Amino acid sequence: MKEMRSIRFWFLQSFLMTALFSSLFFFIGLQIYLSIVKNPSINVATTFWLLIYVFIILIIVGSYFGLKGSYLIKGRLGDILIYVSTLRSGKFSERIVTYEKDEIGLITDELNQLAKYIQEQVHSMQRLADEKSMLAQSAHAAAVMEERQRIARDLHDAVSQQLFALGMMSSAALRMFEIDLDKAKQQLHEIANIAAKAQMEMRALLLHLRPIQLSEDSLCDGVIKLIHELKNKTNIEFNASVDEVTHLSKSAEEHLFRIIQEALSNTLRHADASKVKLILTEKENYIYLFISDNGKGFDWQKAKIASYGLKTMRERCEEVGGIFKIRSKKNEGTYIDIRIPRKEN
Repeated sequence: MKEMRSIRFWFLQSFLMTALFSSLFFFIGLQIYLSIVKNPSINVATTFWLLIYVFIILIIVGSYFGLKGSYLIKGRLGDILIYVSTLRSGKFSERIVTYEKDEIGLITDELNQLAKYIQEQVHSMQRLADEKSMLAQSAHAAAVMEERQRIARDLHDAVSQQLFALGMMSSAALRMFEIDLDKAKQQLHEIANIAAKAQMEMRALLLHLRPIQLSEDSLCDGVIKLIHELKNKTNIEFNASVDEVTHLSKSAEEHLFRIIQEALSNTLRHADASKVKLILTEKENYIYLFISDNGKGFDWQKAKIASYGLKTMRERCEEVGGIFKIRSKKNEGTYIDIRIPRKEN
């Protein structure tokens, strides 16, 4: 990679080279004058002193205008660079102020038009997501939810029987204390661990197959209900801060709620976490969602290729014009950051 040089360096270089060549041409002109005129008013020594004087003056003037010009150009280009970074972060509603109607001014105008176009596309994506959600609800929602509930009931009955059998095995193991105390205790611990894991797996699967519906509830109420249910059925400690979100379409609320369900389900099934933190808030023009746990984590570079759950969450987020970020490292937990532009009236 080539070494990057400041634009100020190029400005100074060009002005100093101009000063050098101007001085050189001035000196050549004096020498031509001395060679042509028979009785010149100056001599060769004087031309050297004039050369030095003119060179110093041009160096000072060139440095001043070079620094001044480079400062102005660099400042305007710096504003453009900051604005491009702002657009890359997803803040398409921001605009850059155009000061001059020159080439750089034309670039800023084009960037503003590009940001406006992208913002319109995001709104179009949100409208399309709303229409898609309405069509899906009218055509498939009832049948899909009915089938999920049926499967959930069957699964619940089967797993409950297994858990009951584990309980019976635990009772039988307790009676083994008189025969082999150490073996009985070991068997009890194993049975208890298996039962706890089976219950956790069942609840996570039920969260997939029989999800809580928002119905007429707001996103805030739905998330609170979901967390309350998980608190009652698991040993995980939840630290939740859920604000009322008012600038989201019904479709975007549904997508965001499904993302939360998927993330919490993955935590129950895979993370072995004891603490979960969830923050849902609305600031300025965006809806922010943050979910983290203190579980065992995973290599997200590999998981993002193979995991259907991660792919689903990312697709849901992008369908409503959002930005999905996930960070995880083994034995250091998992962190999910989501930002969705709010719906304008």
